Amino acid sequence: MRVLSVTSEVFPLVKTGGLADVTGALPPALAREDVKVRTLIPGYPVVSGAIDRARTVYTEADLFGGKARVLAARQAGLDLLVLDAPHLYERPGNPYLGPDGRDWPDNVVRFAALARVAADIGCGALKGYVPEVVHSHDWQAGLAPAYLHYRGGSRPGTVMTVHNLAFSGRAPREQLAEIGLPPQSYAIDGVEFHGTISLLKAGLWSADRITTVSPTYSEEIRTEAAGMGFDGLLRARSGVLSGILNGIDVDVWNPASDPFIEARYDRTTLTRRAANKSALQTRMGLPRDAAIPLFGVISRLTWQKGMDMLLACLPVLRALGAQLALVGTGDPEVEAGFRAAAMAEPDWVRCVIGYDEALAHMMQAGVDALLVPSRFEPCGLTQLCALRYGAVPVVARVGGLADTVIDANAAALASGVATGVQFVSITTPALGVALRRAVGLYRDPPTWQAIQENGMAADFSWRGPARQFAALYRELIAARA
Repeated sequence: MRVLSVTSEVFPLVKTGGLADVTGALPPALAREDVKVRTLIPGYPVVSGAIDRARTVYTEADLFGGKARVLAARQAGLDLLVLDAPHLYERPGNPYLGPDGRDWPDNVVRFAALARVAADIGCGALKGYVPEVVHSHDWQAGLAPAYLHYRGGSRPGTVMTVHNLAFSGRAPREQLAEIGLPPQSYAIDGVEFHGTISLLKAGLWSADRITTVSPTYSEEIRTEAAGMGFDGLLRARSGVLSGILNGIDVDVWNPASDPFIEARYDRTTLTRRAANKSALQTRMGLPRDAAIPLFGVISRLTWQKGMDMLLACLPVLRALGAQLALVGTGDPEVEAGFRAAAMAEPDWVRCVIGYDEALAHMMQAGVDALLVPSRFEPCGLTQLCALRYGAVPVVARVGGLADTVIDANAAALASGVATGVQFVSITTPALGVALRRAVGLYRDPPTWQAIQENGMAADFSWRGPARQFAALYRELIAARA
């Protein structure tokens, strides 16, 4: 089976978040299901610079204002198709943001180009290669199913995966012609979204199948509260909407072989984990004390992630005698809040503003508990890594967090299945209660160790999700035959 994956980022070549982790780890897992994936990605400088050998397989004289070509390469275990269009992608830094920290003003055109080339490939533009399924990831690839739909004629099946419904890829309706969509596409049954064009809406409306990154999130987004304005459309398309829980790359995230951590360990050698806590405390500039509960955050520092609530709960952590180590970047006011807390109380709060892959591994191996107090969370990967590393997740009961963490309530503890701490009311007081519960459990070492071992025993690899995606592809292909 041949699948073309269309994405704006893929690990380890370019990453700003969990999307890259998913699109990088899923193709090798699908290969074990006899699904051959080729990944189409923009030719950002960091991508082009990472490719050792490439050959040109497709050229276009004018792709939205400039010459373009598609390069085929094999890198990092991935079969890549790189869209080399310097007028669109030859820009430094973040794939989406300019030097001023704002979105590039032509982002819609840049990612419309990615989707247009995906549609070309889907219709046989590459000699000897016609995918049976085009799988688009998030708004950046949302136009691929739409281009294929409006072309008519023979085409591959299309799948649209929503990684975060909050990012919809909007543009003025005046850009409709610029990105090559017909006038009739600007309609409720089309790409129109509250008086604008939405690239995500285009995919949600036109794709043959829609998936989200967790079952609970697929239910939540059909409600007005979590649907971001798409809930009516998603309810109408419920028959083709499903949730397939994300996995993690268990080779990259493996405490038994992780090159970034002080001491390697597994579920049977948890006592070695103490050395990682000590190393992390030293790395972050916190007092080294094994008895102090150490909480960690690896997150975007945004309202969605509940970081404002955590800021408000810092006095609770202080009163509990706990430490907080944080790495992330996001809203300037939230960043400033954590910086101020670290300056005021450096013995119990430390933060690294930015992202550091090696430090993220150190955090998972060294913190006692990982905080994910998100107001909404399509899936979340950081709590999956935490479970694998024996860092007990403290999470809001939403989306993929609800699907992956079993609350340490009395029944779960008695049954021996608890893997973390959940809180249901997404408020600052409820987060405070969860922090107190977590510290109470931490003060009971046998119970805490049992929770750690339960989490480490869970299987969050891509094996199960890959089987589900393979089945979805096969069902789609059969339905279109």
